[in-house]
Amino acid sequence: MRLPVLAFDSSAAHCEAALLLQDRILLRHEAMEKGQAERLLPMLEELLAEAGLGWGELKAVAVGTGPGNFTGVRIAVSAARGLALGLGIPAVGVTRLEALAHGLPRPVTVIEDARRGEVYVQTFTSDAPGPAQILEAATIAALTPATGSAAGPDALPPAMPLAEAIARIGALRAATPQPRPAPFYLRGADAAPPSDPPPVILP
Repeated sequence: MRLPVLAFDSSAAHCEAALLLQDRILLRHEAMEKGQAERLLPMLEELLAEAGLGWGELKAVAVGTGPGNFTGVRIAVSAARGLALGLGIPAVGVTRLEALAHGLPRPVTVIEDARRGEVYVQTFTSDAPGPAQILEAATIAALTPATGSAAGPDALPPAMPLAEAIARIGALRAATPQPRPAPFYLRGADAAPPSDPPPVILP
């Protein structure tokens, strides 16, 4: 396990971060609908200052890759890639679904609200995770054990805050080569391409 690890997530209406050290973990969570791009790096600097660490002492960064808000996911993933490149350390991508399942007994199914009457669903067993899917909420029968914002009244609470789970998964994975973090999307973008023709480029 490579420590310290700095982890963060802005895939929903929040900016959340964790700094995993040998003997403790420092956490930050701020609810916000927008402004994550301006708040994220100052929040990370505050965590490092609280621990008395500099950027160069980090061994890895870990980032929540979604699914979630398109802009929020891109903000966090871009920051992770930039920090990893600038510091020369690994960057590890962790999906929101696997972070929510982390630390819970297996098997467990994560069911997260995807809006528009849909849910993100993924089952985790002791062997391997099943495929992540986006399904109509009305088609999902009562599943137990389950966790997540759309898992119903009997849902298991997460074992730990989201950013802490991302940090702990990232610390484990950083010991082996990892692909660059990339947004984890299960749905296409809401924004449609412009219908106007592109401008003519004059010679």
